[in-house]
Amino acid sequence: MKRFAMLAASTLGLSACALLPTDMASNTNPLLSPSTLDYQYPHFDRIRAEHFLPAFESAASAHLAEVEAIATQDTASTFDNTIVALERSGQDLMRTAYVFFGLVGAHTNDTLNEVQTTVAPQMAAHQDKILLNPQLFARIDAIYQSRDTLDLNPEQRRLVERYHQNFVRAGARLSEDEKTRISAINERLSSLVTKFGQNVLKERNDSTVFVSDVDQLAGYSTAEIESAAQIASDAGHDGEYAIKLLNTSSQPALKVLTHRPTRDKVMQASLARGLRDNDYNNQALILEIVRLRAERAQLMGHPNHAAYVLEDSTAQTTQAVNDLLTQLAPKAVANARAEAADLQTLIDAEMGAFMLSAADWPFYAEKLRQQRYAFDESQMRPYLELDRVLHDGVFYMAQALYGLSFKPRKDLPVYHPDVSVWEVFNADDSALGLFLFDPYARDSKRGGAWMNAYVPQNHLLKAKPVVGNHLNITKPPAGEPVLLTFDEVTTLFHEFGHALHGLFSDVSYPMFSGTSVPRDFVEFPSQVHEMWAVWPDILQRYARHYETGEPMPQALVERFLAAKKFNQGYATTEYLAASLLDQAWHQLGPDEIPSDVAQFEKAALKRAGILLDTVPTRYRSAYFSHIFAGGYSAGYYSYIWSEVLDAETVEWFKAHDGLKRINGDWFRENLLSRGGSMDAMELFELFRGRAPRIEPLLEKRGLNAK
Repeated sequence: MKRFAMLAASTLGLSACALLPTDMASNTNPLLSPSTLDYQYPHFDRIRAEHFLPAFESAASAHLAEVEAIATQDTASTFDNTIVALERSGQDLMRTAYVFFGLVGAHTNDTLNEVQTTVAPQMAAHQDKILLNPQLFARIDAIYQSRDTLDLNPEQRRLVERYHQNFVRAGARLSEDEKTRISAINERLSSLVTKFGQNVLKERNDSTVFVSDVDQLAGYSTAEIESAAQIASDAGHDGEYAIKLLNTSSQPALKVLTHRPTRDKVMQASLARGLRDNDYNNQALILEIVRLRAERAQLMGHPNHAAYVLEDSTAQTTQAVNDLLTQLAPKAVANARAEAADLQTLIDAEMGAFMLSAADWPFYAEKLRQQRYAFDESQMRPYLELDRVLHDGVFYMAQALYGLSFKPRKDLPVYHPDVSVWEVFNADDSALGLFLFDPYARDSKRGGAWMNAYVPQNHLLKAKPVVGNHLNITKPPAGEPVLLTFDEVTTLFHEFGHALHGLFSDVSYPMFSGTSVPRDFVEFPSQVHEMWAVWPDILQRYARHYETGEPMPQALVERFLAAKKFNQGYATTEYLAASLLDQAWHQLGPDEIPSDVAQFEKAALKRAGILLDTVPTRYRSAYFSHIFAGGYSAGYYSYIWSEVLDAETVEWFKAHDGLKRINGDWFRENLLSRGGSMDAMELFELFRGRAPRIEPLLEKRGLNAK
């Protein structure tokens, strides 16, 4: 069942409260009873590390007993006694899983990693005991076969069809020997992807770049130098300076560092992650993960893992994905080559006497952007203070478009002091749900930005949504303002789009809650909400100087907007390279697995016509957590696939006068509130009135003229 797929997840996190010594824990396990807090909000103040393993064991046992009772009951199968009963089952287990897997990525440590290592294969086995139960499938199949004669509403009918599809896709129709092999593969994969994700975090921290001379940080602001010194000191490198890495290949520091050897050191450290000769090398894990996924796909009757995954997506086939990527790649590469030539001209004009490298590109691209548009991105940062962006930008957008209001809930416990909680209300003052905001990077937090549902909305269990946004903004020294880059502002709006998808959920069954939609559709609503970051009425409200409150000068805004399509060849190429690399790995059969990860990467990108030394793939395989530790295997193309829908939707909003309640209400009612209760593309066409076109995307990314 898709609802239980997250039980085998390995990329999410655990609360700081769970780090308290075991002798401080109460004798009662708070995970094994409903929360007494508003909205069933987790009791982070009571949860301890010792609670998780016994909670998983007890709750899993109870859940299997519930499922067995459903499967073996004497009465004939009905929608209520089988499908609805399954939706009601396992509440203690789901509560435990949402807290545990929903937070390990936010604040982990060695102890919690051990719990995760133990639990991941157990939950994979638990899921298979349900999905491969022949008696249970027989009951579901009987309902499915008679669905046309039952008095089911559209959501109920879709629920029956999804249950049947999920069981079939899990192997319910396989022989007993094949089921045994599938279960073994699933257990092994759960351990492998858990280890991969843990390695990525440890390797990122272990790859921090240290420099001893402050001159090597030329280009950093005084505050950034102070922060680098503090991070180094905290790591035991007194008198040095630290440059911490993000998950992506290219690093933010490369935009500003004028010292070329330091740039090169940062770039090489970034690209080497996961393939170094240390305990965090991911090569063997990658090769085994890919082989096992391919073997499992063939057992399911598919040629490869990508074909298996895409069958349950809006794209449906590898051909559709390959066609999109290969249509865009030549345009992106042509733009990137033209951009590289311009950057080399700039280097030559400065008598640089060197050829452009991947480490140089961000620095010289920023220089060229300043020259062409008289625009220096660093000039924007004093106008992009975090609290103002959140309150006067993101929250204002939600109020203007959807009528929402936000009230701080300081009475609710949090898993880390940096987390804040907000109660969200509709325009009629009715309570909608809770929103957690966790903005800052830390060593115990996985990279990137994401949304979690801690309590998914559904009417069956009378659950209102509790969702959280987690970012990786660098926290400045105490007393300093939190000034963002515009990329970070865009990320904030993007992730809040995911949060709204969860908050607006208005479905009857847990299976369909919030973002429980196809992987290549889930990014669509979040990408749409990026448009509001530059919407004039919103931008002028939040883009104000952190000291004076003066609005960002209109001339700076205009230069920024004019420069938005600049460097899009690079941005599109690095993304498409990662997407093509994902497909290259997952379109292999089990007998086609290579022996060397780096060589395979290079050959795959060269074959796709997108191998550029100056434009590294956004993620190299060894730290590509999306596909080897997260839920995006064979699905990283989803961002560009969703962007086709996003670009169409932006056009629609602009054609309908933009930031108006009537527009927001239409988007909410016809798409954001439906979760997975309808076919995704039917939802889009219900909202948009027709099928999507690719032309708006080409225009958005500046690829239509090349």
